[in-house]
Amino acid sequence: MSAPDRPASPVVPVLLLLIAMASLQGGASLAKSLFPAVGAQGTAALRLLFSALILLPILQPWRLRLPAEGWRIVALYGLTLGGMNLMFYMSISTIPLGIAVALEFTGPLAVAVFTSRRLLDFAWIGLAAIGLVVLIPHGDDLAALDPVGVAYALGAGVCWALYIVFGQRAGLRYGPRTVALAAAFAALAVLPFGIASAGSALFSAQLLPAAVAVAVLSSALPYALEVVVLTRLPARTFGTLLSLEPVFGAISGLLFLGEALSLTQWGAVAAIVTASAGITLTASRGKR
Repeated sequence: MSAPDRPASPVVPVLLLLIAMASLQGGASLAKSLFPAVGAQGTAALRLLFSALILLPILQPWRLRLPAEGWRIVALYGLTLGGMNLMFYMSISTIPLGIAVALEFTGPLAVAVFTSRRLLDFAWIGLAAIGLVVLIPHGDDLAALDPVGVAYALGAGVCWALYIVFGQRAGLRYGPRTVALAAAFAALAVLPFGIASAGSALFSAQLLPAAVAVAVLSSALPYALEVVVLTRLPARTFGTLLSLEPVFGAISGLLFLGEALSLTQWGAVAAIVTASAGITLTASRGKR
């Protein structure tokens, strides 16, 4: 008799997710260099367009045979991806990167809350939420934030939550090739906004190297990794691990944009890291 299958370790998918988050936030910092030339909408369009052009020949989604329901799920996956990108770039055009990511994280945090069943899960989620609250400015600092930028960040959070739900369904049912189709849907949805905002400047050859770098760092690499991770981790674990996204955003903002954190905010970062590590370890034990 063969030995029973051991449950898959979460270590590999967690490492892949860490790489995805570091790549995503590094790309977001680079993307801000394109804002003066093509604006936030144009940058989002370039990011998604080149991401789709990179992923389509690699993943070859035309090999898929999707039923009508499959096309619906992939289309929703792509539209939420496009909305998340567009609104996030609109937000960081007026508010700091680390703050925008912290506000955007309300989406995956909501997914973690609504899909959790164990009391310990809620404890880790609560610790992550406390860290996020500390990261967000208060009082006069909060009042100084652009309210439109805040609204865009929260809207991106809604799209992020839906992206997790539809991305997990698409990945589990139809495999990682769906990320290329989703990227194509996202690019088609956002490209009109980019053209309306930037016009012919959007297709300047001088922007090509930076646009391709942003596409690889911010979309092609992280989303390809995330669709693999989504099939190997529960939604609550994935959602809570994404609490590290503001940490990477804050570090990226510090290194590349000069957006410094206070000692209290670094304490919040430590709380978020602890929560993410805790839910990973308890998820691993819960599968044994």
